[in-house]
Amino acid sequence: MKNKILSAILSIICVFACLSLASCGKKKENLIYYLNFKPESASVYEELAQKYEEETGTAVKVVTAAANTYEQTLKSEIAKSDAPTIFQVNGPVGYDAWKDYCLDIKDSKLYSYLTDKDLAIKNSDGVYGIPYVVEGYGIIYNNAIMEKYFALPDRKTDIKTVGEINSFDKLKAVVEDMTANKEKLGIKGVFASTSLSSGEDWRWQTHLLNIPLYYEMIEKDMEKDPTLSLLDADEIKHKYSKNFQNLFDLYINNSVTPKTLLGSKSVADSMGEFASGQVAMVQNGNWGWSQISGIEGNTVKESDVKMMPMYTGIEGEGNQGICIGTENYLAINKNVSKEKQEASLKFLEWLFSSETGKKYVTEKLGFITPFNTFKDDEQPSDPLAREITRYMSDTSYKNIPWIFTAFPGEAFKKQVGNALLDYAQGGKTWDDVEKTVISQWKSERS
Repeated sequence: MKNKILSAILSIICVFACLSLASCGKKKENLIYYLNFKPESASVYEELAQKYEEETGTAVKVVTAAANTYEQTLKSEIAKSDAPTIFQVNGPVGYDAWKDYCLDIKDSKLYSYLTDKDLAIKNSDGVYGIPYVVEGYGIIYNNAIMEKYFALPDRKTDIKTVGEINSFDKLKAVVEDMTANKEKLGIKGVFASTSLSSGEDWRWQTHLLNIPLYYEMIEKDMEKDPTLSLLDADEIKHKYSKNFQNLFDLYINNSVTPKTLLGSKSVADSMGEFASGQVAMVQNGNWGWSQISGIEGNTVKESDVKMMPMYTGIEGEGNQGICIGTENYLAINKNVSKEKQEASLKFLEWLFSSETGKKYVTEKLGFITPFNTFKDDEQPSDPLAREITRYMSDTSYKNIPWIFTAFPGEAFKKQVGNALLDYAQGGKTWDDVEKTVISQWKSERS
């Protein structure tokens, strides 16, 4: 009898031991999986995930796609059993590509936080994408170098302040005179390198091209949203191609780097040139502050980092502001469990409403947010964020929206970037570039 009891006890112990071993060997399923778009923010999101787990007990998996590989990474990850529960879509075009995965979140707290509900991506009565940051780009300049130029007794222009530059002709006159006086100004070139290496040319084939196409769309239909006009356009005339060329030529002809070498330059190179005081100007957005301030050997004072509009010579540009908008929309994967959907929304609501989350968003991510949960003094205080806020609040400027969110896919942008590189290196004429923009647009939209 004793042997039978002992045997039974041992059997029970064995069962529990096996269950315990099985439990230990089983990997805990992630409720929240965030696929991050911005490589420069990877470490911040990893810190945020740790903070969230400390405060709530819920773990957050963060995966960051390498630069210019987000769509490819998303395609790979979304097909896995442990798919992203939070991902990003790039405006209307991105939503159209991923609409079968986007959950309707019109009843979420996250949507209720939006100060302007029209900023969301909507379809019929549903809400499928929430913008989480408002950004802006233009020509960033070092005001100390500009003041040094304006103080030159033998300068050829009569312009005395950056504020007087309100057209391409004035910008061109100042830039070319600065190039002639670059030794006196202590710079190697007026503009930082026009980065044209593969995957690094988005500032030109997307951000710069945004301006001429915006003006073309508002002329086409003044009553219609220019982004929607562009999204519906099977063809474009590229009416302001020569204006696109105006500013691009100004960049490459007054650069710290010879035109033939621009194919080897990255965005990081150009931001390093600006941060170290080698140049006076660089086209980029407010996100570039982290690259300026974080570069070893940075010589630019925070108070000297300013931004001006990107003038191209289009009639009526006197009151043109900078380019303001967003291409960053958060979406929830509708094909994961309801438990994961709810957990993911709670994480995002915490991120944009809790004291911990808001502090990280403002101070480390540097986001200018579109949410009513942030007070004025909780918005970023870095110099470029302040410039965005300045242009947004100054009604004398007409800022240009980001209609590039309605551009065709990456193949179009890549072909335009390749054409710009060939042009800079002397292998193509500008007419060739213009034809590439028009034909590739039509090809992708047909």
